[in-house]
Amino acid sequence: MQKLLLLGLLLLLLLQAGLYAQPIPAQGAQPDTTAVNKRRLRTIILAESAFYVAGMSYLQFIWYKDKERVPFHYYNDSRGYLQVDKFGHAFGAYVESYAGYHLLRSAGLPRNQSLLYGGSLGLILQTPIEVFDGIYEGWGFSWSDMAANAAGSALVVGQELLWQEQLLKFKFSFSPSPYREQAHGYLGDTALESLFLDYNAHTYWLSMPLSRKGRTGLPPWLSVAAGYSANGMFGEFENRRWYRGMPIPETNRYRQYLLSLDVDWTRIPTRSRFLKRVFSSMFFLKLPFPALEVNSKGQLRGYWLYY
Repeated sequence: MQKLLLLGLLLLLLLQAGLYAQPIPAQGAQPDTTAVNKRRLRTIILAESAFYVAGMSYLQFIWYKDKERVPFHYYNDSRGYLQVDKFGHAFGAYVESYAGYHLLRSAGLPRNQSLLYGGSLGLILQTPIEVFDGIYEGWGFSWSDMAANAAGSALVVGQELLWQEQLLKFKFSFSPSPYREQAHGYLGDTALESLFLDYNAHTYWLSMPLSRKGRTGLPPWLSVAAGYSANGMFGEFENRRWYRGMPIPETNRYRQYLLSLDVDWTRIPTRSRFLKRVFSSMFFLKLPFPALEVNSKGQLRGYWLYY
């Protein structure tokens, strides 16, 4: 299950990406001729180390403080939340690995070393969370979570090895769902809490440019995106009927498969270093566009604007 720690980690990494990252040539393999900026590299390593220690301390002393420590055990949640949670784990690892790789490259570290130490960052950072889950009551070590974490990091590393760039961007969009008002707090008492608790409001996308090198006459930033989401969920495996002594309406759970246009922020041409940094830090955000949906209820739906 996604944790508050995960989002905090993403936000910190994105902040660092905005502060430090510089555009890296994306087209084709190029020799590593840039000298290592030791000062920037030290800053990145110290910042990541400090946050890692802070994150582990948060888990130990705050997140699990009311949980009883038990012998290491496993938990099979592969079917939970119609796998939206697994997409969340993969997305988190992808963002962390993407940021880690580009941060190291911005410091001048050779590409292969950046892939080794930065590209694996998502898996490295999220594995301790799974281990902690395995030793506390109410949780459990999840192999499906680990597989999703590994897939997110592998998406970064694999693309760099194949194409020397991230053609496929793993993206996220959020739109408050109508189910929160019906759940009496189970999906969050506020819109901010629902960002963490309401999986009905999450959509995860794989976005790819329509023109890799702009040779088709299309803008290089114009992309097509395939998305996955789910709705009608008031529980991990089955819907709850009551919460806080109040009834929750009966609802059918169903999957949503989406197709939409998108913008690859990293391919928007600009001479402004500030805008380049802003755009580079937005790589994980799906821009609202019209979309088509096919769902597991057999429906075909269209949206003028899908968040």
